Amino acid sequence: MNRKVIVLTVMLCVGLLLSGCISRTPEEKQVSETPYPDQLETVQKAVDSYQEQAGGLLPIKTRDMETDQYIKYPIEFSKIVPDFTEKIPSNAFENGGIFQYVLTDVEENPTVKLVDLRIAEKLRDLNLRKFINGELPFLDPVGEFVYEVDFKKMGFKEPLTVESPYSNAHLPIVVAGDGHFYVDYSIDLNKILTEEKPEVEQGTDIRYLLSETSAILPAYSLPYTVNEDNEPVFMKK
Repeated sequence: MNRKVIVLTVMLCVGLLLSGCISRTPEEKQVSETPYPDQLETVQKAVDSYQEQAGGLLPIKTRDMETDQYIKYPIEFSKIVPDFTEKIPSNAFENGGIFQYVLTDVEENPTVKLVDLRIAEKLRDLNLRKFINGELPFLDPVGEFVYEVDFKKMGFKEPLTVESPYSNAHLPIVVAGDGHFYVDYSIDLNKILTEEKPEVEQGTDIRYLLSETSAILPAYSLPYTVNEDNEPVFMKK
């Protein structure tokens, strides 16, 4: 089998996994899409044990230093299964689930978190067709070098949204000056700032407000801070 065929086969398998086209019972589908706390705890214990025995090393895959902080340290299960935990969690991507298990705060307190790969798949599809009409689909600016998406120019009848992992909201998708698409978490951040009134400083990336009480990280997003009215805004570069 030549390299091209192998690459196409892998891409097809990934697409099938993320789109849910592989036949599953409703029970299996629920298991693969639920962020179970006990599974997170099991993986966390395995990571801690591995780090202790490996002299401080972590069971993570190597990523480029420019990679987004929320997807920068994916867990390499082959390093902890079966020596430190019996099996890969049922909701992990490697086991047909929708979540990528990653580590955050790797320097001070390596913590197991999740990335929802359904969001990644939707953004990947948009990135593949962004030049469908020969130009980037920019509309009105919503921040410095951040814009609304001209979905009609891309061939969509309605704007696409992403289901929030933190609320019942359907979140907009924006496009940055670099031509990449991102999830806009302003709705969720505004809700936290309005209802919970946490103390935050201007100039600080406030995305931590989303993940500090959730297992899921706000991956594939841009940094936010607050303005003079304590409202979420995209950080200026």
